[in-house]
Amino acid sequence: MTDSELRFRLAGADDAAAVAELHSDSWRRHYRGAYADAFLDDESPEYLGAMWAKRLAAREGTRTTIAEYDGKLVGLSHLMLDADPKFGALVDNLHVRAPLKRQGIGTKLLALTAEDLQSGIYLWVLEQNTAAQGFYEARGGIRGDRQPVPPPGGEPRRLNGTPACFRYYWPDPSVLVATA
Repeated sequence: MTDSELRFRLAGADDAAAVAELHSDSWRRHYRGAYADAFLDDESPEYLGAMWAKRLAAREGTRTTIAEYDGKLVGLSHLMLDADPKFGALVDNLHVRAPLKRQGIGTKLLALTAEDLQSGIYLWVLEQNTAAQGFYEARGGIRGDRQPVPPPGGEPRRLNGTPACFRYYWPDPSVLVATA
């Protein structure tokens, strides 16, 4: 895959179904153990479909960047601007299709997400997702506090036990732009 074949753009309402499908696939691959199997396998497609339809219809204060290759969605990054007075903008989602990882798509999405930000940027990553932690650390992310994972939709039955997540943050988001 070459950079000329990869296209990045802002997502619109018409992208909701494809974004939800990629998000659901990523959750099933990386959140198993932390999230209940029944939720991941049976409920997450509908839950995420409704969530993304709402998010992409009313985009104020957010920005969703998608990566496409050969006309298909291969990655996404969702940013919530001014989410925290101390840490800045929240990268609420960053997902790349499993077969296309380690080809620079996630790095480029993170860089595009950080462009033009005047404040810091942060995200949360599951404690069990050591591959993602390594990815963020390799891009200058600072591991901060640890806290319990909030259950999807506020429903504790969607979690297995009490999984935890770490905050990763970049006080100066320009370091992400420079690494792409």
